[in-house]
Amino acid sequence: MQFFTLDNAVDRELQLVAPAARWIDDMLLSCQGPGGATGETQWTRGRLLDFLRQHPDGIDHGDPLGERWPGYYLWMHLRPNFGAPLPMAGTLSLRLADTEQIRLYYGHIGFGVFPAARGRHYAERATRLVLPLARRHGMTELWITANPDNTPSRRTCQRLGAEFVDTVDVPRKHPLYARGEKQKCRYRLGL
Repeated sequence: MQFFTLDNAVDRELQLVAPAARWIDDMLLSCQGPGGATGETQWTRGRLLDFLRQHPDGIDHGDPLGERWPGYYLWMHLRPNFGAPLPMAGTLSLRLADTEQIRLYYGHIGFGVFPAARGRHYAERATRLVLPLARRHGMTELWITANPDNTPSRRTCQRLGAEFVDTVDVPRKHPLYARGEKQKCRYRLGL
């Protein structure tokens, strides 16, 4: 699969960047500071360096035997000239495969915004910035999923103009169920 460079992905103070060593200090400051990331996203310098080794330039070639699909990982960099609350707002991923697992449970787009950066529509804005890249890969629609109780993510889908399709139960033996995710709201975004 051919991967492309994400060019001109800037919306005022928000800039999508490919993960790179130059951003590690900013990412650590943002995710470990007050109101930073929790749970699985507790990152250390070592974990971020491992991530960069496994996904050079934020590219994931996928694992056909696992639950990783080809795609991009991007970091939401906040340009300093705008008085941003953090150097990094969060992360965004674009999965390029079109499988039942993606349409039902994972979605083509995944985003996470650090607590101190929430309320500024960064997930919506970052998603809009990555749409040209999805189109370049020939995608005509994107699926985005959210937990039913995740009101901010559901509002992001609505602001994007994504159509709510339904809510599906996650099977008991599914890895998401083991993480406590019992249902997924599914949204379809036409490109």
